[in-house]
Parts: sequence; structure tokens; C-alpha cells
Amino acid sequence: MRKIYIAGNWKLNFTQSETKSFLEDLKSKVKNLNSNICVLVHPSFTSLSTAQEILKNSNIHFGAQNCSCQDNGAFTGEVSIAMLKETGVSSIIIGHSERREIFKETDENINSKLKAIRKEATLTAIVCCGESEETREQGKTDGWVEKQIEAAFKDIQLDISNIYKVVIAYEPIWAIGTGKTCDSNEANRVIKVIRNKFAKIYSQDLADKISILYGGSVKSSNIEELLKTSDIDGALIGGASLKTEEFAGIIDKSNNLLASTTA
Repeated sequence: MRKIYIAGNWKLNFTQSETKSFLEDLKSKVKNLNSNICVLVHPSFTSLSTAQEILKNSNIHFGAQNCSCQDNGAFTGEVSIAMLKETGVSSIIIGHSERREIFKETDENINSKLKAIRKEATLTAIVCCGESEETREQGKTDGWVEKQIEAAFKDIQLDISNIYKVVIAYEPIWAIGTGKTCDSNEANRVIKVIRNKFAKIYSQDLADKISILYGGSVKSSNIEELLKTSDIDGALIGGASLKTEEFAGIIDKSNNLLASTTA
């Protein structure tokens, strides 16, 4: 069975004090997790040390929302992987549509970051892909995400020893923060397209092992429907991960569903 990830992406939200309050509350609500579920939060850079302090000895992990592909040098405002690793992060999100759309990151940028993360072999890369509403309306969704996956994984060496350190997240841009959710069957279909493309790049065995998440207006009321599909292995969650009760509800429902299917 592939690992199930419930990952919160906090974006530009929460100060250090707000992070402390949120995580203390969340930690009290998240107990007795199934061993096949990984719960992650991704605070802002300034709150990573706070997350490290609050989440030590807990079953909740934390990561960064972005990273630089550079090790050091004259790159004002950038944060290196070594700097992030020192805070205790276990994962890094790269290629999020907001980074691509707002900050003009290219497929080549994403590929460089993935190479840098893979060089630091202990960290998990969450590689995002997804299409705009215009691309979907033109019937080009499949080709678009295939192109993004091919570009992101160019010259990346993966095998059975490190496949579990890479996760893919399919996030249709038109469903992020809009309240629109991609139909679970359609989300599953696109994720199958991604998995098939991954199999062509690597092998069917590795494609069957990599976890692929869905992101886009995920909430406690639709997480079970998404996880009941054949190929969705969790969720990358934005707005709902900023509400303790809602995020805990998503985790609880995921945990219960997994328990019922493995009983």
C-alpha cells in the first residue's frame, strides 16, 4: 500500500506565536495515527523553528514551502536546503502553481530544485503540477501535466531506494482557493495520467510505489471521497489546513478510512 499524505500548505499565514498556538491545539487533537499516514504542515520560513520546538516527539511532521537550488552566494532573499535542514524539516514543496504563476518559476527552476533536494537525500520533495482553467477548457490538461512531470524529473535518478523521498501533488489551478473542487473521478483520472507518464520515465514498479496527492479546495467533507479512488494517495491542503478543527477532521477521517480498509 502506498503512503497516504495529509499535508497542509500554510502559504503566507501565521506568525510564530500563531504557529505555536495552532500546532499545540492540533497536536492535542491528532493521536493514534495509522502507520501508513504521514501528516505534514508547511509553515512560513520564520515559523520553522517554532514548528520544530512544538512538534518534537509528536506524530506530526513539518516542512518548507519552497527552497533555493543554490547552496550559498549572492542570492538575496533565498533560503538554501542546508539552512532548511538545520531547522528539522522533513519535506519541501516545489513547483506550486503560485510560485509558477506569481513568481514566474519555470519548469527548469523546478527541475534544479528537485536535483538539489535529491542531493540532500534525507528530505522529501513534494513536486506540484496542474493546469489552468484555460488549459482545461482547451482540452489540453493531460498533455500539460505530462509535460510538467517530464520537465521536473529530467535527469533525476530514482530507484527503489529513494522513490519514497519523492511525492507528486496534482493541483488544478482553477480549484485552488476558489471553492471549486475537481470531481473525484476526474482528479483520479488525471492522477492516473501522471502515474502512467511517471512509469514511462522510470518503470511501472516505481510508478506503482510513488504517492500522488490531490490539492484544490480539499476539506473534511470531501476527503473520504477523494481517498476512496484508486490512485489518489492523500491531499495537499491550503485554506482548510489553517483551521484546527477542519484540518484535524481531515486527518481523522483519513485515519478512520484507512483503518476500515485495512481491517
